[in-house]
Amino acid sequence: MSGTSAASMRGLPTPDVGWALFLDFDGTLVEIAEHPDAVTVPDALPGLLTALVERLSGAVAIVSGRDLAGLDALLDGALPAMAGIHGLERRDGQGRLYRPVDHSERFSEVRAALRHFVETHPGTSMEDKGNALTLHYRGAPAVAEEAAAVMHRHCEALGDEFRVQPGKRVLELRPSSHHKGTVVQAFMAEPPFRGRTPVFIGDDVTDEDAFRAVNDLGGHSIRVGTDRPTAAQYEIESVNEALQWLTGLARRLTPPS
Repeated sequence: MSGTSAASMRGLPTPDVGWALFLDFDGTLVEIAEHPDAVTVPDALPGLLTALVERLSGAVAIVSGRDLAGLDALLDGALPAMAGIHGLERRDGQGRLYRPVDHSERFSEVRAALRHFVETHPGTSMEDKGNALTLHYRGAPAVAEEAAAVMHRHCEALGDEFRVQPGKRVLELRPSSHHKGTVVQAFMAEPPFRGRTPVFIGDDVTDEDAFRAVNDLGGHSIRVGTDRPTAAQYEIESVNEALQWLTGLARRLTPPS
């Protein structure tokens, strides 16, 4: 974590012990890798998250497209509260698990089709999350249109209950009833988040639902990146700057000795 750019950090909201902090993972806390398994987690990140949990009385949660088991493994179990697969699985501040839907069997046909696509398109990979299927093409950007056509064709066959969520050279097929905005709303209705001011930090189009939810709740939405229009109220240029700002947040919220 090197130094931050004063210009890009200027104007961000003033830290407050009354915040409820929600954090995306890939592209926000860690740099995006060619494949999710290749991601590098900064050594200081689990400790930073633990410190933020302490400073904000437990009101910190990761809200990610990854599954909970994978997040726990990457972060050494640093956070009690997390949501995975865009809310298709969620663990509250007391450790209770919620998995509201199970459509994994309905994905059998599209699962087979995506496996064939990956086998015939080097540089692509499929991530099977049970309730969601993700097609990565970061290693083969030229197949973007073909990948989208395959995903949308199968989504239409499944019906209105499902949607294709685009991301940074990634496409995810998942139920349409849950997204990062509904995750924020669910957390904010229960302790230790209830009654606090929500703050969401994310980088991708998958985070826009959360930005809008936080804005509607009178909170602060912060996007990592400046390359496209966004519903976020604030922007940070990079993952490194986001980590620097969060580190400063933990320091500023330290109770006086």
